Amino acid sequence: MKIAVLSGKGGTGKTLLSVNLAAAADNSVYIDCDVEEPNGHLYFKPDDVITEKVSVWIPFAEEKKCIGCRKCVDFCKFNALAYIKSSLLVFEEICHSCGGCVLFCPQGALSERKKIIGEIKHGKSQNTTVITGILNPGEASGIPVISTLLDNGPHDNQVVMIDCPPGSSCSVMESIKDADYCLLVVEPTIFGVHNLEMVYELVKLFGKPTGAVLNKCLTQTNPAEEFCSESGIKVLSRIPFDQDLGLLSSNAIIAVREAPRYRELFTELLNLIEQEVQHEAAANS
Repeated sequence: MKIAVLSGKGGTGKTLLSVNLAAAADNSVYIDCDVEEPNGHLYFKPDDVITEKVSVWIPFAEEKKCIGCRKCVDFCKFNALAYIKSSLLVFEEICHSCGGCVLFCPQGALSERKKIIGEIKHGKSQNTTVITGILNPGEASGIPVISTLLDNGPHDNQVVMIDCPPGSSCSVMESIKDADYCLLVVEPTIFGVHNLEMVYELVKLFGKPTGAVLNKCLTQTNPAEEFCSESGIKVLSRIPFDQDLGLLSSNAIIAVREAPRYRELFTELLNLIEQEVQHEAAANS
């Protein structure tokens, strides 16, 4: 079962939920797809960490073979190639590694070489396998790292928690494409609701079953709950504004491993999500 945890903005408690839900399961995998700023590993502190590099293919031009026909330049829709002053220039930062320019070159002046853009770290923390993606600073897109992250498997008979990047960008789309369920985390502010609306539109486009967790709930009127009610989003849990939970989180301590009341809270939420996934599967069978 793959559960993607999303939020419309940073700071809503997405990683807090992802980490504690993974730790509450008997046998789980935590995948940190927030590759620009991964922090789930700070909670888990995994042992026996193994690192693998992630690379993409980038075109390389041999000037002696290039005749300046510009067929590769015309082909590239991302403007990653330009022919200037008798030289073919490759802009690696905006290349999408499709390989089309190499195929279209009639002189064989273009070949491909690997460029390392990040890495993936595998480790273990008690009952949880921790897989973290890290994008190198300055790289334009983390999608190749996320794709490699999600190809690690299979994870049969395991609860897979996918900690998505915040927002509703292409990286988020890549993170949720194979998820069985999308869990939206929202804080009780108008700004939080505005961003929730955008990410909810995204999961609807993918046709994913969806539920929400209202985090940092106060006694006042909650605009996030009002939005969920109006939009037909099922609220699975309401986590109160809890200083003890906030203190544990700020110290990168997994709450379910520290106190029975938090283990009960997140285990109950995990059970509800499993029921939702089973209900969805039964409805589609």
